[in-house]
Amino acid sequence: MKYKLGNRTSDILITIYAIITVFGRIYIESLFQITYLSSLFMGLFTLFVLWALIKIKFLNPVWFGLFNKKNN
Repeated sequence: MKYKLGNRTSDILITIYAIITVFGRIYIESLFQITYLSSLFMGLFTLFVLWALIKIKFLNPVWFGLFNKKNN
């Protein structure tokens, strides 16, 4: 059985995830005085998690309808 989220739910979860990870990285960087390479690695890892969830089709983003192609 595959679990699959709807388009709107996926968009909302991706947005919340991105906001939380950005603020979390800022907080952790200031707390531990992390270098820019470590920060870059953390950012790439968080993007990898999103990519993996989209690749296995658990998340199905439509990017809030920004890239709709209309065939007339």
